[in-house]
Amino acid sequence: MNKIMIGMALAMFAVVGCNTAPSSEADKKSQSSEVDSTVAKFKEKQPSVGAYMKQAYGWAVFPTVGKGGMGIGGAFGRGQVFVGGEMVGYSKLTSASIGFQLGGQSFSELIFFETEGAYKKFISGEFGFDANASAVAATAGAAAKVDYKGGVAVFVMADAGLMYEASIGGQKFEFEATK
Repeated sequence: MNKIMIGMALAMFAVVGCNTAPSSEADKKSQSSEVDSTVAKFKEKQPSVGAYMKQAYGWAVFPTVGKGGMGIGGAFGRGQVFVGGEMVGYSKLTSASIGFQLGGQSFSELIFFETEGAYKKFISGEFGFDANASAVAATAGAAAKVDYKGGVAVFVMADAGLMYEASIGGQKFEFEATK
């Protein structure tokens, strides 16, 4: 089963619910490895990511977000949240949509929090992207300047090929601290 099919299946069942944090130590280690690999790929494709990591209050990394639909659609992903370079918790991303749609895709997402206030809004569950939100696509060798909007800057990277339009509208997030 390819990543697109897996992503589509995850997205379609996101409404059913899933824990925010991985359930076992092995799953936590696996997710941490995926997060590290995803960050390395973002830095390779979008050199400005390293500067954002140095300047931002914190960030969230979602190694795989599955998005799919057939009339009714959704997206789902799990990731980790960092402050000052230290992992402080887990996050779950979900979205739902209705309308003409067929198919699926899988992508990675990196969200930077410019300030402590933007970070606190994210972890409190008050944060979400509106229907018109978009992100900067991480493309090889491109040096994009991303402006913070509402205290956040977002990068996305398709798992297969490049995403030229990076629509992230309607996403909601849950957070669980590591303790």
